[in-house]
Amino acid sequence: MPATRPVQALPLAATVLTGTVALYMALVAFGNITDFGTNQAFVQHVLAMDTTFKDPDLMWRAVESPTLQNIAYVLIIAWETLAALVLIAATVLWARELRRGTGYAGARRLGTAGLLMVLLLFGAGFLAIGGEWFAMWQSKTWNGLEAATRNVVLAGLALVVVQLRGADER
Repeated sequence: MPATRPVQALPLAATVLTGTVALYMALVAFGNITDFGTNQAFVQHVLAMDTTFKDPDLMWRAVESPTLQNIAYVLIIAWETLAALVLIAATVLWARELRRGTGYAGARRLGTAGLLMVLLLFGAGFLAIGGEWFAMWQSKTWNGLEAATRNVVLAGLALVVVQLRGADER
């Protein structure tokens, strides 16, 4: 019977965390596709800035065109879907490389790309652009900053673990 290589804790953690974010993003994209209207309203209100303090110095930023709002929402869904697919592929690579006991460079590279996509969406897209540019923080009804922060923390933690090298990789 051939000797089996013990599973290293860091690659296992990277696999689980990458898979967790992949599952989350797949469910987010699926929900936005199958229940298009719910988050469409969120995007429309954030871009229109219609539930902010309506400060005249900021309202010039508002995007009131339903066409532009819908384009933005479809682009968000496409980005979510692509991020989910990249992270699913990365999770498969992590699992395959865990089983084989080979290097993790491919899984790490793909996982990094997918996790950065999530960080861009929720960090740059929701926290910076939505939260600050469109003053989402001012809205009591359409404020997604807390949810975006949770997503940034999860993806950021996963990215840190994905970047760590085990003793056998140093």
